[in-house]
Amino acid sequence: MKTEETSANTSKPADKNGDGQNHQDLEVKDAQIIFNAVWNELETEFGRERLHFPKELILLGGAPGAGKGTNTPFIMEARGLTCEPIVVSSLLNTPKMQELKEAGQLVGDREVIRILLERMLERQYEDGCILDGFPRTLVQVECMKLLYHKMLQLRSEYDNTELHHKFRQPIVHIMMLFIDESESVKRQLNRGHEVLKHNEEVERTGIGELLEYRSTDADPKAARRRYKVFKERTYDALQSLREVFHYHFINAQGSIAEVRQNIVKELQYQSSLELDPSTFDSVRKLPLASEIVSHARQELVKRLDAYEFEHREEFHRVIDFIEQDIMPIVVHHAISGIAHVNSENPILENALSMAMVIDVFSERGYHATIDLHKIEIPESFDSETGKITCRLKKVWRILVRFQGSELRRG
Repeated sequence: MKTEETSANTSKPADKNGDGQNHQDLEVKDAQIIFNAVWNELETEFGRERLHFPKELILLGGAPGAGKGTNTPFIMEARGLTCEPIVVSSLLNTPKMQELKEAGQLVGDREVIRILLERMLERQYEDGCILDGFPRTLVQVECMKLLYHKMLQLRSEYDNTELHHKFRQPIVHIMMLFIDESESVKRQLNRGHEVLKHNEEVERTGIGELLEYRSTDADPKAARRRYKVFKERTYDALQSLREVFHYHFINAQGSIAEVRQNIVKELQYQSSLELDPSTFDSVRKLPLASEIVSHARQELVKRLDAYEFEHREEFHRVIDFIEQDIMPIVVHHAISGIAHVNSENPILENALSMAMVIDVFSERGYHATIDLHKIEIPESFDSETGKITCRLKKVWRILVRFQGSELRRG
């Protein structure tokens, strides 16, 4: 079995072996053998009904210096994830993995798949998690595909059972933070310089904690070598999955603000991708806000012209009402940008007139809402029967919002 460190170069042309099979075919078969063995172990240990993997998986990759560590918290925030990312390199430093290494055993793809899948079963990851540094080899790529199909299989299997809510529609994002070689080398060397300065200050003052210093961060050749390894391993591995999962190529060359803007744009909520298909079919009959807004101006123009030419008398009554009863109060609240107006004018009894009020305010750049409040007011009291006769008072509460005045305060 190949080790994690030596099973990477799967992007090169495949060589034929003596049986007429190429190495890529053999590694795909290796993946099936490895995954099935690990899966059987998990079923035996946890039980099939408890194999609840995260609903959302974000496979995060990036060149050295691309800003994975810097942007991971932002990615988590954008997707509403609260659990720490699963960093594969850290998993390989756990006590269990150290025991294997000390016993002289190789830590290969099988061990990586086993410890990774076991970690993802923890309850904290049920809504989703970020996988940092996975997959890196062709075997791991194939295992990722097999895991996804297993998740779909379990979801279908438990669909009509009381456990159906535990096996949700899975979604997998591949997020690649990409920078070119020259930018990567520049950032690596700059990071090394900043770490050295920081550590010197910590040693001098005794304040703070020492940061990890990589020898490659001081050597341009080593920095370029790290970039090459990234291109041949992580980049190519994740590229091979772009036909299967949602692929997000993030240009990370710019400033932090620019990169985060790119991330937000790529990870915007899309109900058709994230909802269960049956749930999406139920809600899709309702129009998206963007669909309504795109034609809102044209529809407003049509309505206002119709009021003028088809309901001219009522339309001008409404305009007079707005001008005389509402606008003086609105003008008085020009600084705050919000005005509350109570009116008992019977013109608002007419639903068409009420619609006209809202549309006229919209055309003038205001946002108006109208709410009817009914109040029973005692008018008479029968002392013999104790009966109280009330009249119904209707008060329309009109709320007008607009861009208020920006006063300079100081």
